[in-house]
Amino acid sequence: MTRKAASNGARNAYACAIEFNQNGKYCVRVKATFGRTGWTLPLYFLASSFDAGMKKLEQTLQHLQKREDALWFWGAHRSDDPKLAPELLAELGLKLDRRDEFPRKHSEVTAPAERPVSPVQFAPVRRTLAESLELARVASD
Repeated sequence: MTRKAASNGARNAYACAIEFNQNGKYCVRVKATFGRTGWTLPLYFLASSFDAGMKKLEQTLQHLQKREDALWFWGAHRSDDPKLAPELLAELGLKLDRRDEFPRKHSEVTAPAERPVSPVQFAPVRRTLAESLELARVASD
């Protein structure tokens, strides 16, 4: 694909969710859908605090935007180099998420292909994910 495809309205969408795991860590999940190819990449990472998770989430979205072509290539041609995506994801401590269900309470951000996600776009994601944790705490009490 070329940059022309990106200027024709191809957008990437990132569904983001956060939950507590059994060890009390924050598990941040991302389902990235790349608009030019329609390919979806589910991944997750662990964080020790909400703020650390949000900082890493912002870095993750920027990383995915930059590495879209390499990640898509791995997704389309997995047999050529099965370790490529895990290596690309490991640069930021990301892991493939093999779970089928995605949390109902999540936030989504979209961005034109190969363009950075702006901090203004990220602010509502942070707010929604904070609210989802509050709802989970109230429900467990």
